[in-house]
Amino acid sequence: MPDGINDPEAPMKDTRSLRILLIVENVPLARDERLRKQVAALISNGYDVSVICSRDPENHGHGGARIRDYRAPTEAGSKLAFVREYTYSWLMAAWLTIRTFLSEGFDAIQVSGVPDIYFAIGKPFQVLGKPLVFDQRDLSPELYEVRYGRRGLVYQVLRRLERASYRTADHVITVNGSLEKIAYARGGLPARAVTVVGNGPILERTYRRPPRPELKHGRRFLCCWLGMMGPQDSVDLALRAIHRLVHELGRTDCHFAFLGDGEVRRDLERLAEELGIAGWVSFPGWVQEDEAYTYLSTADLALEPNLEDYVSPVKVMEYMAFAVPFVAFDLTETRTLAGGAAVYAPPGEVSAFASLIGRLLERPVDRDEMGRLGRQRVEDKVAWDHQQAAYVQVYQRLLGRVTNAGDARRPPGGRRGS
Repeated sequence: MPDGINDPEAPMKDTRSLRILLIVENVPLARDERLRKQVAALISNGYDVSVICSRDPENHGHGGARIRDYRAPTEAGSKLAFVREYTYSWLMAAWLTIRTFLSEGFDAIQVSGVPDIYFAIGKPFQVLGKPLVFDQRDLSPELYEVRYGRRGLVYQVLRRLERASYRTADHVITVNGSLEKIAYARGGLPARAVTVVGNGPILERTYRRPPRPELKHGRRFLCCWLGMMGPQDSVDLALRAIHRLVHELGRTDCHFAFLGDGEVRRDLERLAEELGIAGWVSFPGWVQEDEAYTYLSTADLALEPNLEDYVSPVKVMEYMAFAVPFVAFDLTETRTLAGGAAVYAPPGEVSAFASLIGRLLERPVDRDEMGRLGRQRVEDKVAWDHQQAAYVQVYQRLLGRVTNAGDARRPPGGRRGS
């Protein structure tokens, strides 16, 4: 199938609504939960939506968006390969942006992903009166530092690209208060140039599924981790904590399921073998939303070994939505997000992390109370149902018109991809 629209026969509307073009770097729509929620929120509020992303068979059928996708590049394994990968993705996105503009047009562009290079695609269209929105979910310079363990020239280049993205955008969206502060500080942005839009789950989709005892692999407890497996996710620390729990603390009655995929998954599987914990650990791979939520409906506990202080992990919000307590490292945004729904180890201290797992497995009353608190926080504040109004209002302000179809408070439907 040639690069381009998934549904070329789809008829265009006679009366054009405002159209938003969403561009995500090197990720398919099918695996980008935040992007799918944004698509559904915009469509339910009367906007037309086009999406440019990498190809995946499951990109089709996401709430009426017009999809322009390109063949995914080969996964990078070196610095040079990363340069080739993102150069290719940028060129494809730029070409498809031009095609989109010439065919159905658009009234605003949103770019998201790392590294922060897509502002250059939107810049020429600003001259034509098309506002550019920068949806910042992570920090490219810090991700580079985590991956390669140093700063140097590349780090400085990434800081400059990040600043250019801030300064070029007509509005910046971030996922939490820490990133909002960084955007103002690094970008030198004026007041009200940034909007925080959280990334919580959709309440109507977080109902408990029937538990499946076989997911516990014959053990008394099930503990889950889910998400993308990259170097920055520190999943190796969770495996080392399990090693201590099993082989040093003698806790052998819990199975640990790591759901997801990513560039370090094979390394993590090898590490589990090396640590002698393969009998207590499974890697089911990438699963659909219903399967992931079945795991969480069965789980007694969850893990979040992230060490990035500014990150609001999506997995944490899903744990909370299913009333699953979890063990995490004590980081600013994790604690802000979860409060009493988690217990916290000093950052990086694997022994403390393992001890907290063992302690919670012994305390069902504490787990129940923590789960209740987590679910309540999601219902009251964290859920996408509460966040999407702020997102839609960004476009209402930028485009100077409030659409009269839909309601920004209505939760969108859709499927989970991460």
